[in-house]
Amino acid sequence: MPTTTALHARPTVTALTDQENEVLYAIGCGLADAEIADLLAVPEHAVAWHLRSILAKLGLRDRAAAIVHAFDCGLVTPGHGPRRHGPGPMSVPWLRISVLGPLRACRAGRFVDLGPVRQQAVLAALALSPDRSVSRRELLDGVWGTNWPDGNVVPVYVYRLRKVLRRDDRPDPVIGHDRYGYRLDRGLVDVDVAHMEELAAAAGGAERAGDLAEAMRLCGLALDLFRGEPLAGLPGPSAESARLRLVERRAALTRRRAGWQLRLGRYADAVAGLSALALEQPLNEPVCALLMCALTRNGLRADALAVFDRARRKLADELGVRPGELLLRARRAVLRGEGVDPVLVMEDAA
Repeated sequence: MPTTTALHARPTVTALTDQENEVLYAIGCGLADAEIADLLAVPEHAVAWHLRSILAKLGLRDRAAAIVHAFDCGLVTPGHGPRRHGPGPMSVPWLRISVLGPLRACRAGRFVDLGPVRQQAVLAALALSPDRSVSRRELLDGVWGTNWPDGNVVPVYVYRLRKVLRRDDRPDPVIGHDRYGYRLDRGLVDVDVAHMEELAAAAGGAERAGDLAEAMRLCGLALDLFRGEPLAGLPGPSAESARLRLVERRAALTRRRAGWQLRLGRYADAVAGLSALALEQPLNEPVCALLMCALTRNGLRADALAVFDRARRKLADELGVRPGELLLRARRAVLRGEGVDPVLVMEDAA
């Protein structure tokens, strides 16, 4: 049992963010970085970055010191393993749900078979509504559209999901029910979208504080949480709407990061990220304009003009429209030999 003096000799876990607390908890349990990455559904390099931040905030020397601190502050109890039922950020969620790619759920560090695709779509609809109950009618509309199935398929799917997601040591289900509908237990479930938005918000805060390098890095961590097309393969209007929204969210984050990269002189990095996005979204004019800016700053004026020509053809062939003012202004700037201002591009794209 740690002494009072030992506990007050250095900062406690309250100095950490929720995810840093979770990483420290897992480190205290003796998990390696790869295991922590799987448990938390984050990239492995993000775990290493969180560990560095933990060491700096708590004034610790190395990983071994972090393990000792996890025991000293009571995050992990000797002889009893990790504390999974405590309140607040020290309690690590039992279930991790990832929607920023094909839907997957990780229960206590192990991936779960979520069953048929429409059953998965029911879980996705609940995961994307973390702050409210979702009615049976909403689930029917969101997963089946106008072609509702016969029978009580929603309660059946919820029953099956409760069964595969349940905690062996607790009677209460991961999916609760009240008079308004079904909802996930926020104390037991963590969804990757929430972490992505936390990182994006932190990036905005870093920008407002004038730390563009930190803003760029945090935005990169948010983008790393995407594992391909969000909710890939899931049917229904709810999944399709969420997919479109999350794809646009990823595009917006990519543009923000590229804008910061350009302001910091990281032209090649900006070109790489924007080129990949422009291939996925050739009709996205703000992306094309920002890519033209990055190419021009990187000394590739002819390539910048080629981006405009490809976008012009795509817009004409697929939408029957001409380039908008943003693209036209970017082209004029390239032809005049001027650098396209990334700040103006970002403002116009907002």
